[in-house]
Amino acid sequence: MPSLGTHPRKTSENTNDKRISKHLSMKVLIIEDETAAARRLAKLITEIDPNIEVVEQLDSIEGSVLWFEQHPMPDLIFMDIHLADGSSFEIFNHLKIEKPIVFTTAYDEYALQAFKVNAIDYLLKPLKKTELEQAIAKYKSLQKPTVEMNYQALANTLQTDKYNTRFLIRFGQNIKVVEFRDAAYFYTEDKITFIVTKEGKRYPVEPSLEKLDEMADPRAFFRINRQFIVNIESIKEMYAYSKSRVKLKLDPPTDKETIVSTERSPVFKKWLVGKEGE
Repeated sequence: MPSLGTHPRKTSENTNDKRISKHLSMKVLIIEDETAAARRLAKLITEIDPNIEVVEQLDSIEGSVLWFEQHPMPDLIFMDIHLADGSSFEIFNHLKIEKPIVFTTAYDEYALQAFKVNAIDYLLKPLKKTELEQAIAKYKSLQKPTVEMNYQALANTLQTDKYNTRFLIRFGQNIKVVEFRDAAYFYTEDKITFIVTKEGKRYPVEPSLEKLDEMADPRAFFRINRQFIVNIESIKEMYAYSKSRVKLKLDPPTDKETIVSTERSPVFKKWLVGKEGE
């Protein structure tokens, strides 16, 4: 009889403990484009700590940007550096992430040093359970786990290619990845920056013309004036213009004047023959 009297209270206590545990569970997001690797990481995480909740597994830049815009930030993010649609560092160009990130990477020791300097953890692939345990323990030991990290600076440090090869554009509720090589030219109008693709499609883009000038490979793109950046492959014809300037005819065509400014014309002529730099 005594055991029958104590059993319900024990069940109630267990239920309450589970509710509290669930309420206090740590929420983790995985960004990894290899399905098997993402599943294995999620499995290892829950094996290490059953109270950790993997809220989502994402596999692309586009999907990640959309997800962050529609959901609250998780406590911790596991992020693969190389995704199917580009470097995950592109995400930081569109979002301010203030939560700790554990990067998964195959970078060499020189690059890994940058992670240490920035006090961000990393895991080398293939992932080892013991190292994953240490990364989670490191997160839990942080007195201020929400401390802001300069992920954009880290991205600049670790970027293997000096110039971007792709970027994101938005139209309506959609996000699309565009290769720089598919851009015919960029221009500004009414303080809005647009891209015109080689197929003749036009989209507004988030980066300013100044930012695009930094991102684009100078061997292929040239800023002819304050309003235009052109791809050398989009230049159909060129004409001498007043004050030693050059007037361009672009493909796809545009009804706006595409004239190389006076100060840019000497540099432009050098660029045409492969001498980038002023």
